[in-house]
Amino acid sequence: MRGIRIGSAFGIPIRLDVTFLLVLPLFAWLIGSDIANLTGVINGLFGTAIAPDPLTAGSMRWVLGSAAALGLFFGVLLHEFGHSLVAMRYGYEIESITLWLFGGVARFTEIPEDWKQELNIAVAGPVVSVLVGVVSYVGFVALPLGDPVQFVLGYLALTNVALAVFNMLPGFPMDGGRVLRALLARNRPHARATQLAAEVGKVFAFLLGLFGLFANLFLVALAFFIYMGASSEAQQTVMKAAFQDVIVRDIMTPREELHVVDERTSIAELLERMFRERHTGYPVMRNGHLVGMVTLDDAREVREVERDAYRVDDVMADELATIAPDADAMEAITMMQQHGVGRLPVVQDGEFVGLVSRSDLVTAFNIIQSRGSLDSLGREPSLDVRPGP
Repeated sequence: MRGIRIGSAFGIPIRLDVTFLLVLPLFAWLIGSDIANLTGVINGLFGTAIAPDPLTAGSMRWVLGSAAALGLFFGVLLHEFGHSLVAMRYGYEIESITLWLFGGVARFTEIPEDWKQELNIAVAGPVVSVLVGVVSYVGFVALPLGDPVQFVLGYLALTNVALAVFNMLPGFPMDGGRVLRALLARNRPHARATQLAAEVGKVFAFLLGLFGLFANLFLVALAFFIYMGASSEAQQTVMKAAFQDVIVRDIMTPREELHVVDERTSIAELLERMFRERHTGYPVMRNGHLVGMVTLDDAREVREVERDAYRVDDVMADELATIAPDADAMEAITMMQQHGVGRLPVVQDGEFVGLVSRSDLVTAFNIIQSRGSLDSLGREPSLDVRPGP
C-alpha cells in the first residue's frame, strides 16, 4: 500500500491509496442521499430540532455530503496521528500514514513488543477520535440552529465517537485487538500473545462478516481484511520469533556451492541450464565478480527466435539489492518484500560471498519449527539451520 504522497506532518509522509480516491465520492454521495435520516438521528441523540428540508434543497445535500465525507477522513487521519506521535515518543519510526478504502493505516518500521508501549500506542488513536468528537460537538452546540455547518459538526461528533468505539472491539489487528495483545503480553511471550489475539480477531471477523451478510456488504469486506490482517501479522510475528538471533550467514548458500552464469551466455543456453539444473535464477559473473542477477522471467522476455542471439547481460538486472552476511534473517525477508525479489546476493567488503533466497528462508523456518522452538515460542541456545544449495 504505497499510495500517492500528498504531504507530510511531524516528519511523517501522508499518502492516499487509489481506493481512497474511489471511496471518498461514494461516501459523499451516501451521506448526501441520506441527510434527512441522518438529521433525525442527530436530533434524537443531541436533543435538537434541525429542520432537514433546507439541508436537502438543491445542491446543498451534495455540498454537505462532501464536507462530511472530507471531515470524516480528516478525523481518521488525526486518529492515525494519535498512534504515530505516541509511537515516535517511544523512539519508533513511522514510514507513512495512508488513507484507503477502510480508513487509515500508520506503517511502523518496527512493531512495539513492550506491552506498556503497545497499550499506550493502541489507545492513543481512539482517544484522539473521542477528542475530535467532543470538539465537533462543542462546535455543533455553539452554532445557531439551522446553520448547515451544524449538520456537518453533528455528523462528525457522532461518527468520530463511533469510530473510537468500533476500533476498540477486539478485532486484531484493530486497536482493540492490539490492546488485547498488550494485555496478554504482560505474562506471555509477545509471539504467543499475538497468536492468541489473532485467533480472537479471526472469530470477530467471522461474526462481523456474518452480521454484514444481513446488514451491509461493506462489513463483509471489512471482515475479510481484518481476518487477513490478523493472519498476516501473526505469521510475521511467529517468523520474527523463529529467526531471532539467526543471521544471513546461517541460512545463505555460500559462493562455492552456488550455480552461477557468465554474462556472455546466450539466452537459449541459459534456459537449457535452467531446465537441466532446476533453477530459475542465477548470479551473473564477469571475471569472477558479480555484475547482475538473471531470472526465468528475464529470459522469457526474449522471443524464441532471438534467444541464440541475445546474451545474459542483455536482459539481466544490474542494479542489485544486496545484504551483508551478518544482517538479521528478518532483514532479508523485509528487503525481499520491499524490492519484490526472491533472492538477495550476500556481499561482504565488496566481495560476493553467497546468496540467500526465499526458499532458503522457508527451509530454515521449517527446520526451526521442527526442532520445537516455535512450540514454546522461545529460543534454543544456538541454531545451525543453513539449508543446502
